[in-house]
Amino acid sequence: MYIDHFIDKMLKNADKEAVIYKDEIYSYGYLNERIGYWQSIIRKDIVPGAVVALQSDFNTDAISILLALIENSNVIVPINIQSKDVTNKLRVAEVEDHILFDCNGYKHTKTENISIHKYIQQLKDSSKPGIIIFSSGSTGEPKAALHDFTLLLEKYKHVRQPLRTLIFLLFDHWGGLNTLFHILSNGGVVGVPEKNAPDAICGFIEKYKIELLPTTPTFINMILYSKVYENYDLSSLKIISYGTEPMHESTLKAFNRIFPEIRLKQTYGLTELGVMNSKSKSSDSLWMKVGGSGYETKVVNNILFIKAESTILGYLNAEVPIDSDGWYNTGDKVEQDGEWIKILGRESEMINVGGQKVNPAEVESVILEIDNIIDVTISAVTNPILGQVVGARINLENDESLYDIKKRIQKHCAARLEKYKIPVHVEIVSQEQFSERFKRIRL
Repeated sequence: MYIDHFIDKMLKNADKEAVIYKDEIYSYGYLNERIGYWQSIIRKDIVPGAVVALQSDFNTDAISILLALIENSNVIVPINIQSKDVTNKLRVAEVEDHILFDCNGYKHTKTENISIHKYIQQLKDSSKPGIIIFSSGSTGEPKAALHDFTLLLEKYKHVRQPLRTLIFLLFDHWGGLNTLFHILSNGGVVGVPEKNAPDAICGFIEKYKIELLPTTPTFINMILYSKVYENYDLSSLKIISYGTEPMHESTLKAFNRIFPEIRLKQTYGLTELGVMNSKSKSSDSLWMKVGGSGYETKVVNNILFIKAESTILGYLNAEVPIDSDGWYNTGDKVEQDGEWIKILGRESEMINVGGQKVNPAEVESVILEIDNIIDVTISAVTNPILGQVVGARINLENDESLYDIKKRIQKHCAARLEKYKIPVHVEIVSQEQFSERFKRIRL
């Protein structure tokens, strides 16, 4: 019923490649058989409507179990296999069944939890499947967002190009699941790399002729400064889509110069709303259109608001973030030019220098133009006079004194930025400045 569209596509493409996992290639016919197998197991072990945590990566059995749970009308909580806060997620999501699928196989455990939250009950009463996605915010407890899965699945009924696609984002990230469902609903190929290091990703693209790479701006920058692309044939790659954080304009233009034949497409999605249709003005432009069927947008005081048919039912551990008219405040500051918008970054991350607002991404983009700097993170530093000033943490390719690099930063920025945007504090760091999800960490 709920997965009929996926099953139909698998039956039509039974002999075609579906999943590449650990150097093994699995067909759509095999995937369909595994779904049938897991449906028989789930019908015996798990009550329809129960809240089920599925902890795994994107292996064929986890994909099959996921689809079988949707068909069983379960409320699914995807958890990354490497997650360190599983116990807390099981508690907050009121998980009743925990499935762990790792190198040792399938393990099913009944928890002592009883799901009583009103939003979960709402889905159970309607016999609809749901999904709980935890936000990846860097401050406070992650929010548990509950969706009616049937609303999210509607978009995958639209036919798109069946590309050979690498899954980059993690199993518990809606962006990763969105990629999976798009591929399976169009008969494409799901490529699952064992590691997300630049060298491993480029090698995987070459070996399996990957056509689409959905990733993050941080990872694109890593590919650039590591120069590993020089060691591999990436000619199969047609599209790189990027999202989850603001892209630096300098990074975008540098990548486009090196790979003019690869189309760069900015995407936009939120845990609370799903992934929207988007169109970039060009491969080297940060301007894009967002929306599409089921979405409305508006900009109020330079903040993007969205109304979506697939908006979450609510959070399990926080107040509902939707106003009485159904509009969600994204918290993203934007510029607008007719139908086109440019995402500047989170309003909460803007730096207030004596009443003047500084966009960290703008300053980072300028600093990344400087030789020997391979990464930078801009954040606020408390100042007794101005309230805040701009601070920069930088990673260097080669050793250089703090005095010299600070002098070069100030000279370069003075020609490109207003004085209040120029970093006052500069720190050289050796540690990586991004999370396991390749998203920038701002202190």
